[in-house]
Amino acid sequence: MLLFKNATVFTGGTLQPNTDVWVEDGRISAIGHDLDPANHNVIDCQGDYLVPGLIDLQLYGGVQEFLNENPTPEAVRHIWLSHARRGSTTVLPTMHSTSLEEMQRAMAAVKIVRDEQPLHVPGIHLEGPYFNPIKRGAHRAAFVRPPAEGELEALFSHDADVISILTLAPEILSTAQRETLYRLKHPNTRLSLGHSNATYAEAMQAFDEANADGAGFGLATHLYNAMRGFESREPGIVGAIFDQGAVVTSLVADGYHCAPAAIRLAHRVLGPNRLFLISDALFVPPVGSGAGPRATFALGDFVVKYLPGTGQPDEPLHGRYGNNEGKLAGTAVSLSDCLRFCVKTVGLPLVDVLRMTTEIPAKQIGLTHQIGKIDVGYTANLVRLNNLLNVQTVWVNGEQLI
Repeated sequence: MLLFKNATVFTGGTLQPNTDVWVEDGRISAIGHDLDPANHNVIDCQGDYLVPGLIDLQLYGGVQEFLNENPTPEAVRHIWLSHARRGSTTVLPTMHSTSLEEMQRAMAAVKIVRDEQPLHVPGIHLEGPYFNPIKRGAHRAAFVRPPAEGELEALFSHDADVISILTLAPEILSTAQRETLYRLKHPNTRLSLGHSNATYAEAMQAFDEANADGAGFGLATHLYNAMRGFESREPGIVGAIFDQGAVVTSLVADGYHCAPAAIRLAHRVLGPNRLFLISDALFVPPVGSGAGPRATFALGDFVVKYLPGTGQPDEPLHGRYGNNEGKLAGTAVSLSDCLRFCVKTVGLPLVDVLRMTTEIPAKQIGLTHQIGKIDVGYTANLVRLNNLLNVQTVWVNGEQLI
């Protein structure tokens, strides 16, 4: 049994100073003041923040492994551990656009790990390959395509329940394909509009088709990036997200994908209820070594290079990856870096950013009653942050990880 004393506890909506948290059998048993320390292993947090394990719904690799390169259970476990050590105790390993066969291999690998750790790796995020080529970003052109005849049927024929998020561009689907997608996808799967050149009207149609059965597009992927932007006479996808009223969107807050003002504007329009953060990490540096992430990486014609940060105050600790076309290809940060950037540089309220990295993503994957809060009965995935919002310690199921 663990008893956390003198913590500033994030309970899901508020920060409670000088609060104690009692953990027993991997779950939170009590929250209060002056809880009896008898028969407990006592941890004095000395006023530090105690927050739920962060939840990252889009990342591709860990310290070494990249899911597309090695779609195996071993790689999935490595990716989870790499990010859990940085505070993200629940992740969706993500596939870049690729072949149907490789997607199915990754789905099978994630399912094995999900069955072992259902709250830590609850599913996979398939980002593509059903994109608009105009907005493919750094994804490999050879794989970006509309679904081939019978491909959607094949995709959802095995392990369909493991697909937590499928990002695609609705405007490239025929009416028949859209009907097939809505009919065949598993209820666990959230459709997310991304890498799309849809008009405002097309995006609104896709969003408005979302219903209680989860048929339509209830999500959007990495706001502003790889989507038709806002213009006065064609508000585009960004305008549709801002205007629709219910769609929830992810955002990459690493200092490169979005300017601080763009992040503040998104928060002002959407609030914390319709916005959550993702790391979009290709790789992350190992914890505590001082070393950077992998310097270069090549998978066919997906060739990327690590570009270190310039040291400017509006940048996070690490850099980002660019490809051989000069495009931004992903990050080299964890979700905890994004959290810190949003508070320290962008200037968002800490409570809102904590919600955007815990409670809101938990809701998108149907786990809001088990993770994403510090509350009685919730799993004891916990992170201690100091006053600079740096990760100090991580507990998984009540057991110390780092």
